[in-house]
Formats: sequence, C-alpha cells, structure tokens
Amino acid sequence: MTSKLVRIREGEGERDAGPVAQEKVLAGMPQQLTEHFFTNAKKNFFCGIWSSDTGKWTLTYSEDEFCYIIEGEAIITDAEGVSERVSAGDAFCIPAGFTGTWETIGSVKKFYSIYEG
Repeated sequence: MTSKLVRIREGEGERDAGPVAQEKVLAGMPQQLTEHFFTNAKKNFFCGIWSSDTGKWTLTYSEDEFCYIIEGEAIITDAEGVSERVSAGDAFCIPAGFTGTWETIGSVKKFYSIYEG
C-alpha cells in the first residue's frame, strides 16, 4: 500500500449534487454539492468540501464532524433550541448524537472532516 499526500483543491474531487432529502426539509428547496476528496482504508474517516443554498432541514448525527466555513453563513440549532450562527472563518465540531437543524442563509461552503467511530 502506498501513502501519499492528498490535496484538497476545489474542482478536483468526486462530485455529488442534488437536493437535501425531502423528508428532512423544513423550509425552502435546498440543493447541496459535496466534493469528496478522501476516505481512509477503514472507511470511517472522510473529508471534502460541501455547499448548499438557502433552506432549513433537520440534522441527526451518528458521526463526529469538524467543519470550517469557507464562505457564507448558516444557523445551527440544537434540540433544546439553542442557536449558533456560523460564518466564513469559523471552525467548529458537531459531535455524534447531535440533533437539531441546519439553516443556510443565502449560500454556504465548508471544509468537512467526518469520523464514524
């Protein structure tokens, strides 16, 4: 097995585009684009660039995710109703077990790293 550095350059990853699953959508008709760059050998760690346009939907996390907002802003609200606005330059983690909502204001783009333990 060879190991090499994997660069994350927008426009060079494996792309998957489409709507947010309709059963999760609370507002709007949000479209998302995932540009996937890396999956480890155990298939439990992933990273890439994700973006979406305006909309709001429910979240249920079974994985841990690190996010870095590249551009735009969103509001993340937990199950208790506590909201946090995130915008370009913000870095944060969403832990496994998190439930709540994600609301994209305009459009948003983020780097993501996901670990499924």
